[in-house]
Amino acid sequence: MSLAGKAPTPGGDVTASKSASNAAPTSPSTPPPPPTVSQYIGNYLKQPVTSSFIAGGVAGAVSRTVVSPLERLKILFQVQGPGNVSYQGVGPALAKMWKEEGWRGFMRGNGTNCVRIVPYSAVQFSSYTIYKKALTPESGEMDTLRRLLAGALAGVTSVIATYPLDIVRTRLSVQSASFEVLGKPTDKLPGMWKSMMDMYRTEGGIVAWYRGLIPTLAGVAPYVGINFATYEAMRKFVTPEGEENPSAIGKLLAGGMSGAVAQTVTYPMDVLRRRFQVNTMSGLGYQYKSIWDAVRIITKAEGIRGMYKGLIPNLLKVAPSIGTSFLSYEITRDMLSGFVSGI
Repeated sequence: MSLAGKAPTPGGDVTASKSASNAAPTSPSTPPPPPTVSQYIGNYLKQPVTSSFIAGGVAGAVSRTVVSPLERLKILFQVQGPGNVSYQGVGPALAKMWKEEGWRGFMRGNGTNCVRIVPYSAVQFSSYTIYKKALTPESGEMDTLRRLLAGALAGVTSVIATYPLDIVRTRLSVQSASFEVLGKPTDKLPGMWKSMMDMYRTEGGIVAWYRGLIPTLAGVAPYVGINFATYEAMRKFVTPEGEENPSAIGKLLAGGMSGAVAQTVTYPMDVLRRRFQVNTMSGLGYQYKSIWDAVRIITKAEGIRGMYKGLIPNLLKVAPSIGTSFLSYEITRDMLSGFVSGI
């Protein structure tokens, strides 16, 4: 038998296989490239807390600037004591502000207010997102009580974080007003940071920055809770059947209704907050020792109406303010989502 006719031996097959394996070694897998800067930003903005924080800040600035004249007028009504008729009626009071201070009078304290409201609103919306997620049951359905609690906790968090700016904003709004007991201001008024430092030096240090915090928390916690809970309920109500989201008008309407309900229920605590914030200002004559002492004095001297001073201009500003806030929030959040999707 010739060699060509022999069958190959098993040993020869193994040798050939080893040779082939040595000739074509398997290359290790290539690691994925690191994310680019734009991808990193996109991943960061995808986080619900991040997007709600940014959108909340924008919503706060837009909503408060829109209603700045009415916001200042509300504060002037709130701190105006019995027998003081310097500012009477919404229309005449706005005309008085315009005549004596011009456009700057309408915007007095708004810069400070925006410096305060941007972080305040950002913290409020983002913390509501956090608390809402933590309180959501396994079923995934939030009931009204849980929404109220999440909103209340968000309100407390945002107030504590930004309260010093709120009390300074109140002082700036009052300082340029021509109350009869104070007289018309003649000197150049201090700015935000100087006012904060003056309070720190002359009114007891850091304690001065948090004067009125307790009545503020007592009013803000239920206010924010009612606001968020009512908005989500109204949002579902105004959403057309078969649609996921309401129209822009529907969002404005839901926000306006939620703000009006929440503000009316909690307004007396807002009056107490303002009175305590100017409690040590000379000329206004307020020297309250506690919340109940303030309630007793106000109701005795001004009646129950004293606890609702400034409610009308406040309700006139609440509808556009809260409506614009929620609308701006959702628009900004949706824009961020679209921006991330395009990266």
